[in-house]
Amino acid sequence: MGTTSGEYPAGGRPLEGCRVLVTRSPDRSGPLAEALRQAGAVPLLLPLTATERAPDQAALDDAFDALGAGRFEWLVVSSATTVLVLQEKAAERGVKLCDWLPPGIRVAAVGPASRRALQAAGIDVHFEPQHDHSAAGIVSGWPGGPAEVLIPQADIAAPALSRGLEAKGARVRTVVAYCTVDFPAEPARRLRRSVGAGSAALPLLTPAEAKAEVDAGTLAAVVAASPSAVRRISATLSPLRSCRLVAIGPATAAEADALGLAVAATAREATPEGLAAAVILALAP
Repeated sequence: MGTTSGEYPAGGRPLEGCRVLVTRSPDRSGPLAEALRQAGAVPLLLPLTATERAPDQAALDDAFDALGAGRFEWLVVSSATTVLVLQEKAAERGVKLCDWLPPGIRVAAVGPASRRALQAAGIDVHFEPQHDHSAAGIVSGWPGGPAEVLIPQADIAAPALSRGLEAKGARVRTVVAYCTVDFPAEPARRLRRSVGAGSAALPLLTPAEAKAEVDAGTLAAVVAASPSAVRRISATLSPLRSCRLVAIGPATAAEADALGLAVAATAREATPEGLAAAVILALAP
């Protein structure tokens, strides 16, 4: 369920004039902002979380060297940020990530964003859950059996993925690849990305300004692209009143439910187009 500019007739865009809050950092907001604009929305930016390099670089280096030495049969990637971290590690060694990975290793991606990041790095993806783009989806469809598996992940990652694969006989090594922190990240530890197209022009709100819009009823929807973003939304903006909460996927929606936040729609696909379609479902069904 994608959104492109050619799908909406002039004057008939489904989100015309709706003010939608995007809670990603500026360097990740561009594609979603553009998808919302194409649907007629007015995207606003309130960065709530950011990513930093893992404090234990020795453990990450050890796992990365073992990866290059062929000690794992599978690499499981649960976010596009993980790909960025692994690319940085490869660059430190003077090679591209696709050349660091040994022949024969198989790669799993949790969903479209991580798959596209891997493919952009020249890496083939051998498994991606067809519908449930989550840890549960990987575990449910796991084709690797009792393999040696490396999972580089965020510091706040739940153990469901590693435990689920271990229950299927896999021998799993997890390592913290990056940390999720409140925005902004410490400059010396910040993971550097190129700024996405369209994000630089987004109106940037402070938490107080965003809360004032929620209270005044001028903000139509807020988009949460991770469980950590939901926790910050709950702490910063609730009660959401008439503002609709849109979640990127089941894990984010479950976190919102646990915090007592009503989810108006959950994206069927964890992509900018899927999120924009979910906002349309929430506001203009």
